[in-house]
Amino acid sequence: MNNYVLYLIIASVTIASPGPGVLLTVSNSLRHGFSGAIRSILGVAAGILIVAVVSATGLGLMLAASAMAFSVIKYIGAAYLVWLGIKLWRSPAGVLGPDMPENESRGGRFVEGISITLLNPKAIFFFMSLFPQFIDHSAAYAGQFALLSLSYCVLVVIIHSVYALGAKSIRGWVATPRGNSIVKKVAGGAFMAFGAALATSGR
Repeated sequence: MNNYVLYLIIASVTIASPGPGVLLTVSNSLRHGFSGAIRSILGVAAGILIVAVVSATGLGLMLAASAMAFSVIKYIGAAYLVWLGIKLWRSPAGVLGPDMPENESRGGRFVEGISITLLNPKAIFFFMSLFPQFIDHSAAYAGQFALLSLSYCVLVVIIHSVYALGAKSIRGWVATPRGNSIVKKVAGGAFMAFGAALATSGR
């Protein structure tokens, strides 16, 4: 394998960059604490693993070659982000606290995490362009692919957990009706903005 350390650095910077996945982690941590956020984090990591596998198969090549397939997934993903934003924006303004009841199923947050990743076709292009730069073509491909994919997933869990713990530290301010309302409006608006950006983006 070529330049594994460089790969880890690039992957870490990419994962840490603010995006829908990071926003989902932070908003879930603010609303449900770290234990609630970890489920969506695992969903994002699982989605990344699936996308990585798809990028290495004929399906990834098909999506890369087909403008229609790319557009369909892109618009579905954009609509999903906008739906998440509207759902969060319109959710009742309550008081967040350590004993806040779980209004959403635990499995639902995992599904949100995995869906937000799978419905972004650009993730497939990212892996299709990134992996070949670090693969040693004179060595066995499967082991290198597994290491690159699993390393990325582990970094997702670690970096998103840092975000979640950071968000948890300000839950005291969020645990007021005003703070709760501001967080929901800001996070909801951001999800809708990400959805609009995805819908208008090119390949």
